[in-house]
Amino acid sequence: MKYKRIIIKIGTSTLTSGMAGISLPRLVQVVQQIADMHTSGIQVILVTSGGIAAGREALNFPDFPKFVPSKQMLSSVGQPRLMSIYTDLFRLYSKTVSQILLTRSDLSDRRRYLNARNTMEALLSYGVIPVINENDTVATEEIRFGDNDNLSAMVANLIDADLLILLTDQEGIYSSDPRSNPDAELIPLVSTPDIPEELWKAAGGSKTGLGTGGMVTKLEAADLARRSGTAVVIANGESPDILQRIANDEKVGTFFTTVASTVESRKRYILSGAQSAVGRIVIDKGAAKALIHGGSLLPVGIVDINGEFERGDTVHIIDPKQNPIALGITNYGAADLAQIRRHQSAEIENILGYTFGQEVIHHNNMLLL
Repeated sequence: MKYKRIIIKIGTSTLTSGMAGISLPRLVQVVQQIADMHTSGIQVILVTSGGIAAGREALNFPDFPKFVPSKQMLSSVGQPRLMSIYTDLFRLYSKTVSQILLTRSDLSDRRRYLNARNTMEALLSYGVIPVINENDTVATEEIRFGDNDNLSAMVANLIDADLLILLTDQEGIYSSDPRSNPDAELIPLVSTPDIPEELWKAAGGSKTGLGTGGMVTKLEAADLARRSGTAVVIANGESPDILQRIANDEKVGTFFTTVASTVESRKRYILSGAQSAVGRIVIDKGAAKALIHGGSLLPVGIVDINGEFERGDTVHIIDPKQNPIALGITNYGAADLAQIRRHQSAEIENILGYTFGQEVIHHNNMLLL
């Protein structure tokens, strides 16, 4: 199986099939495909639009002015309705779903980033399909993703997805706008480090970013995701069995190769917090050896803690000779570590009254120096 973890982003155009409200027949088709992928062993995360459309439908399509409070109100009405539909449809295939609402600030703050990552990892480990949407009811301009395309790309970075599928109402990215040029050709592959400028123009805007929706945002999302180590496919959500065909590596739509690995992306994220890292965790010889061989840092291997830091901060890891050997994002703050150091992981909950996991720093969140 080539792809083990796939994010699927479904836009309003796919959910409604061009109608004013949610298209249940189309949603049934999408859910069935996702359920089949999940049954085959693929971990699936669904990023969905449609909350506002569901709200309009629930309120019999009121004529509201186009300003933020109206959209937030419609989202507040529509989001639980949309989740109820997803829950009922996935239940037909014996699948359990969860709802996750995010804003940009949730993923820019290191503590909330870590909380979101750990929650999603736990859901996936228990076979749950996370259903993610932007938290429109609280998001204002300064904390909005702007669209769920970019949200899906940031989630791809969050959970190290192998593939991001962006479903749209076109076959993929074209050499020019197919709506105005009948000779426009589908671009099957983008493998250059930078997405060619002509594709940005064909999508309806330049890379400098005057466009605010449509194909421009999908290119933005593809650019972000592939630099985080996630391959991307932009394809037509109305094509029969499109999700299974993509999962089976059939050449459909426009495929974007990765520019960096997920490991490199994770390293950049950890290093971005290195300058502000004031905390130091001193470990024993056995723990140092385990880290060098790819292990995680456990509390039993911690000798001392220096500095004030909180869960989600980047800290220095020091060996017994006071040599820095790694940087890492810690699951526990300094006060907690002072209590659990030299203890077994199984004792954490009894000591603290809660646990954020067996590892103080997971090897996936660690950079050896």
